[in-house]
Amino acid sequence: MKTILGSAVIAASLFTATAPALADPPGWAPAHGWRDKNGDIRYKRTDNGIRYWRGDDGRYYCRRGDGTVGLLVGAALGALLGRAIDTRGERATGTILGAAAGALIGNELAKGPTRCR
Repeated sequence: MKTILGSAVIAASLFTATAPALADPPGWAPAHGWRDKNGDIRYKRTDNGIRYWRGDDGRYYCRRGDGTVGLLVGAALGALLGRAIDTRGERATGTILGAAAGALIGNELAKGPTRCR
């Protein structure tokens, strides 16, 4: 009984390993067909590196950084600056307010002045 069950498990694993994939590859996978020959023409780039594309409705859309790095760096620097300014007592208030203000300023600076239209 054990040999029959073992043989069935081995045969099933060999069949699934050699069976062809029936689905299309995901978008991040290397291209081997039309996209490999013609390139990914969905996106165009501006001079400052912002990617944009034209939607099905005819409008232009763009994708750029969301400012996460600026938010984190700004919060850290703001917390240090707020702690240095608030010299009395516990100094937690200055640290929290400095971190909040630094996060807002850092996020806006990281996004940049360019607007997506």
